[in-house]
Amino acid sequence: MPIGGASQEAWFRAVNHLARATPWLHTPARLFAQDGIVLFAALLLLSWWWARRAGDPRRVAAALWAPAGALVALGANQLLVAAFAEPRPFTVVPDALVLVSRSTDASFPSDHAVMAGAVAMGLALAHGRHALTWTGAGLAVLMAATRVYVGAHFPLDVVAGLLVGAAIALASYRLVRPVAVRLVEAVARTPVRALVHG
Repeated sequence: MPIGGASQEAWFRAVNHLARATPWLHTPARLFAQDGIVLFAALLLLSWWWARRAGDPRRVAAALWAPAGALVALGANQLLVAAFAEPRPFTVVPDALVLVSRSTDASFPSDHAVMAGAVAMGLALAHGRHALTWTGAGLAVLMAATRVYVGAHFPLDVVAGLLVGAAIALASYRLVRPVAVRLVEAVARTPVRALVHG
């Protein structure tokens, strides 16, 4: 039984039923669920580029920490995954439609959702209410939804993943921010200043 009990299974079955009824959506959902990380990497690169052009050391520091914060969140999530050891939906619901390879690791919280939530928070820290931030947030929600749609996770797995990723990205940046900003300011006074100032 998944975390959240029968209600989680019922929500998963409802989404899985939707997946069965929408075969035209299978390929794009599967591609995004598996390879959407490339889009998040592109957003992080664009975030750094725009931050350096703005010339604000705080924004540059946040943009540069964003990928590191996502890695920290993913690392911390492994402890949660091991602690909860929740089974994947396809082991609880044997007749589920699964559109991706059946992973053998535990399900809660979702690594993909943790990554997406962390990147979305990193963008928010660097750019505030910018279009890039809203794009990242939208893609994070889409990643969470598609991970359920393809049969890889229960809904609570991805909701928790988004929250865990965002929380760890925020907390870790607050810890490193003073040092990160000073480092950016120091680099701005060197021959490689183009890395932090456009």
